Amino acid sequence: MRSVAGWDEDPLTMAAEAARVLIADSPPEALRFASTSAYFTDRGQAGAMLDILALPRHIRTSDAANSRRAGTSALLEALLGQREEVIAAAEKRETVPGNSANLSFGDGAAAVRTGVGKGAQLLGHATITHDLVDRYSSREHPASYSYEERFIREVAIAELLLPAITAALDNAGIAAGDIAQAAVAEPAGGCWAAVSRKLGIAASNHCATLEEQAGDLGVAHPLYALGMALTAAAIGEHVLLVGFGSGVDALVFRKDGEIPGAAEMAEALSQGERLERITRFLSLTGGIEMDWGMRAEFAQKAQATVLERVGRDMAGFVGGRDSLGNVQFPKSSIPVNPALNRPEELVDVRLAEENGTIVSLTSDRLNFTPDPPFDFGLVQFANGARVLMEMVDRPPEGFTIGQEVCMRPRIKSLNRALGFRTYFWKAAPVARPQLGDA
Repeated sequence: MRSVAGWDEDPLTMAAEAARVLIADSPPEALRFASTSAYFTDRGQAGAMLDILALPRHIRTSDAANSRRAGTSALLEALLGQREEVIAAAEKRETVPGNSANLSFGDGAAAVRTGVGKGAQLLGHATITHDLVDRYSSREHPASYSYEERFIREVAIAELLLPAITAALDNAGIAAGDIAQAAVAEPAGGCWAAVSRKLGIAASNHCATLEEQAGDLGVAHPLYALGMALTAAAIGEHVLLVGFGSGVDALVFRKDGEIPGAAEMAEALSQGERLERITRFLSLTGGIEMDWGMRAEFAQKAQATVLERVGRDMAGFVGGRDSLGNVQFPKSSIPVNPALNRPEELVDVRLAEENGTIVSLTSDRLNFTPDPPFDFGLVQFANGARVLMEMVDRPPEGFTIGQEVCMRPRIKSLNRALGFRTYFWKAAPVARPQLGDA
């Protein structure tokens, strides 16, 4: 089984969704984005994510790419620097029908926050850099190309995994048998079984469990599995994290307290909608080109000048409160409140973290959307704002008037001719469906 993102999700939106819970109480010192499948190649994704999360612009940002261990490497750097950082990793990789990756690669994201606290303490680490070409993708070959598994397994075990994990255990000052939980990214099946047997580690691998339930999440895979491992670990137990790709990172943690958000990561694996039609699966994963008819023949060009003027408010879903307390979105120089008729400065009000109620609804099968029907309507917020919004994650019975909805960051518009996309928030059901109920 593999996870499939919606047409309006990409690594940036998924990373922002994963990271938002980690910044609710306070902003970090730095924001890191890691992916091998980011849409833009010359536009900082961490900077765009900073606007989506409405974080202050003085926060340092950086992108990590070109390696499936980019997430674990960014995490290790943050831990060694003893900084308050958020590392968000996400993937939505291109696949080709008939290739095994089409069924084994999953779409998903994971985020980790470092800093002072009682969560999990880094005890030891080791890194080996080795340009092992187990799989690759390139401009001319964007779909991942994999080499023979036996060759990959033999080299990865002997040259990377065994020495790196051994060095990390030595650096932590613990025995292999002290590892209670493991999150080890495997370049090929059977690697962890061989390594754990050789080292005498009895812990099961949460990366393997994650792959069974959601597919291979690439850069996000070891970080997501780390959340599962920390949830399963008891206080005082040791957890092994290993990221693999052009080398290996091995990190040893001790769980000193409960980890905020970790249990939700494990719970999310039981949520979602089952895809029952192969055409929809292939359409969402880019496996086939659909003919959407003449209603799809329009271009949505985003001007840099417009994005500079209102882009941060749009990406972060920031409205304004006037002098009489009315909240509106978008902002305007003269408030929409009929009691006010002069220009004034509106106070920022972020709507992204507010739930709303559907007060009008249209389900349109004539207007173009890559995953029909096109649901939209007015959403009323408790603070007084009323916004015309698109709706996503449609429940089987459809949306209803009076339904409570939450906000999720998504792609707003696509311009395939110019290779550009814009982002906004869309209304979604507050509770995600359980896979057993779908």
